[in-house]
Amino acid sequence: MSARRATISRKTLETAIEVELILDGSGRAEIATGIGFFDHMLGALAKHARFDLTLKCQGDLEVDDHHTVEDCGLALGQALDQALGERRGIARFGSAHAPLDEALARAVVDLSGRPCAVVELGLARESLGGLACENVAHFFTSLATTGRMALHVDLLRGTNDHHRAEAAFKATALALRAAVRVDGPDQVPSTKGVL
Repeated sequence: MSARRATISRKTLETAIEVELILDGSGRAEIATGIGFFDHMLGALAKHARFDLTLKCQGDLEVDDHHTVEDCGLALGQALDQALGERRGIARFGSAHAPLDEALARAVVDLSGRPCAVVELGLARESLGGLACENVAHFFTSLATTGRMALHVDLLRGTNDHHRAEAAFKATALALRAAVRVDGPDQVPSTKGVL
């Protein structure tokens, strides 16, 4: 099997992003988005998915964090899609629960080729560091769109929004790790023959 990796460069009037993703990595992450809490979450995603991820973003943070978070999700999803190629031999489905102290999150992934995101986090704070809480769900939606996956992320319980958000990222990481693993013959895991 060839190396499952991708390099993406995305430049708009709002952001300039460089992503390098290796699916079969060790969890090494080098993240710099200008949003400390978001960097922390992307680092957790890479660590627990066991992806090697380098992501650098220069965004219009003087406006707010929306464009940076959205475009990082789009670029990372695009890298994931590119690294998966035809998606031959992958497990395709993945699900996981991840606790962080009192918080518990569930994530379910289908690398179906059909983008869909259902994200229910119920975060109460306005922001976590420089990351608006509304943009946490928006990141997952952007990731699912260009990653061409169905992604369901639910917060089942918890009171601390830092814990709740981090549990959601970790559960998503674990579900992605399960879904991208090579576990079958060199076939596309679909009755359609294509994903």
